[in-house]
Amino acid sequence: MKERKYLFGPVPSRRFGRSLGVDLTPYKTCSLDCVFCQLGRTTNKTVERQEYVNIDEVLSELEEWLETDGQADYITLSGSGEPTLHEHFGDVLALVRGKSNIPSLLLTNGTLLHLPEVREAARLANIVKVSLSAWDQASFGWVNRPHVQLRFEDLVKGQKAFREEYNGQLWMEVFLVSGMNAMPVDVSRISTLAEEIRPDRIQLNTAVRPAAEDFAVPVSPERMMELTHLFHPQAEIIAEFSKQKDLKLKANRESVLAMLRRRPCTAGQIAEGFGMHLNEVSKYLGNLLSTNEIRTERKGETVYYAATGKKAQAYMEGAGPKA
Repeated sequence: MKERKYLFGPVPSRRFGRSLGVDLTPYKTCSLDCVFCQLGRTTNKTVERQEYVNIDEVLSELEEWLETDGQADYITLSGSGEPTLHEHFGDVLALVRGKSNIPSLLLTNGTLLHLPEVREAARLANIVKVSLSAWDQASFGWVNRPHVQLRFEDLVKGQKAFREEYNGQLWMEVFLVSGMNAMPVDVSRISTLAEEIRPDRIQLNTAVRPAAEDFAVPVSPERMMELTHLFHPQAEIIAEFSKQKDLKLKANRESVLAMLRRRPCTAGQIAEGFGMHLNEVSKYLGNLLSTNEIRTERKGETVYYAATGKKAQAYMEGAGPKA
């Protein structure tokens, strides 16, 4: 697998099958610092839109991938931070729309959709997934820890405005953390706002992977199921990734490491994503552990593997290692 600077994958996604990721920001450049983020704490919290990475290089990589590989269920703007912070993210969506039949997907926290230029660019995506895990400024503050300039009312207004303008599929993720925003009365408040925004699909998520904070405790599957009925349309629970298509992916040491640089995974998730036997995965993981390029993290009884380097630096700067 060719080493690329801005593209990663295709990698398995619990929601979107096998997805080619396009990373448009440096590590953890985001407008939020969510307690549940699987990438750790935000190291550059900002609302400044600029060309964080060279857009011509990104487009060149993507064109080359489309010509030589070009197999994925989605091309997804996601990765190390908030993609709409890049002032030219719409150029990527335009390229995908013009030169590929693969649907494009924008994963955004929705905090910048109050800006007309962001909404205009986002309309080029086939699917836009926004987030809503709070119901007022106070809950926004303790769950999402936003940049000081962000107001919750602007987030809601921006998502409503985008829904009015957008003809594609608008999906919404509601991330629930036990003891913070998962009481039925609070989820009902989120549901009321979601109904005003009118997404096509609503998905409930919780901290099944190692999170930025140890106190980000997952909600039980039983409680999650009960809470789905509070939403209209009824919410769905995001299941762990399951292989749906026989899409052959080239796997080697570098591709496994590239996956773990983006998010922690179990050995089973790596095996399923690449169609590899667990024994083969174990060999790659053992080699990467021996060279200190990855580390293990435990979440309950489950062992996750995560890349060192950038993430380790975030821990050194205050995120703290996970037990």
